[in-house]
Amino acid sequence: MEKPTFINLNEENIQDEHICCAFSDKKCTEGYLAKKDWIKSQMKEGYTFRKLDARGKIFIEYVPAEKAWAPILAPNYMMIHCFWVSGKYKGQGYAKQLLDYCEKDAKGMNGLVVLAAQKKQPFMSDKRFFKKQGFVLADTALPYFELWYKPFKKDAPIPQFKDIAKKGVNDLPKALVVYYTNACPFNEYYVNVELKKVAEKRQNPLIIKKIENRTQAQNHHIPHTIYSVFYKGKFITQHILNEGNFDKYIQVE
Repeated sequence: MEKPTFINLNEENIQDEHICCAFSDKKCTEGYLAKKDWIKSQMKEGYTFRKLDARGKIFIEYVPAEKAWAPILAPNYMMIHCFWVSGKYKGQGYAKQLLDYCEKDAKGMNGLVVLAAQKKQPFMSDKRFFKKQGFVLADTALPYFELWYKPFKKDAPIPQFKDIAKKGVNDLPKALVVYYTNACPFNEYYVNVELKKVAEKRQNPLIIKKIENRTQAQNHHIPHTIYSVFYKGKFITQHILNEGNFDKYIQVE
């Protein structure tokens, strides 16, 4: 069996290499290019995007936790930002190889940390895989977020969510609000076209808030900063909303 080839994106090859998610969705072309720009902007902060050299979704993204777009306290940890092995590539050991590479890259640090949930959630990593790899629960936040970590040192501090991200509420108690970043290529279209259209159709005014920098992300109202929907002050979902699932999550009175 031929040994798989993995690629790390850099400033030279990112223009020609696909970034796995949304590469075949023409509606998301703008968001796809925006994510490439976002990745390039993060590379100077130690951001790594590693993928299998194949036309599929087999990749890991990680960055030192102090530079992560997440409201966590995890000094000298490496945070896994996004991790995806899908379709026919599942069950072939690619996830383990990607994680092993990340772990070697974090040698000398306090450990690894990743955001997950009590039960499998859309657009989030499955904690069952990480448990099998030696991760343990560090902290929780409402309504179902969990922070898992794998320490490399006995005296490594236990990572925590920031207090602002633990209650699942925002500061706009009467509004439907969506927050998003360009860390996901689906967001530009599904926020500014799809969700906006659905909200208007339902006559439900929508406030769109783009998280533009790391400081904003590290002080977000929930741990998941890539995409989050709040309604009447409470976090509703990190599932990307469209015409088909809007009513499932947003109950308009």
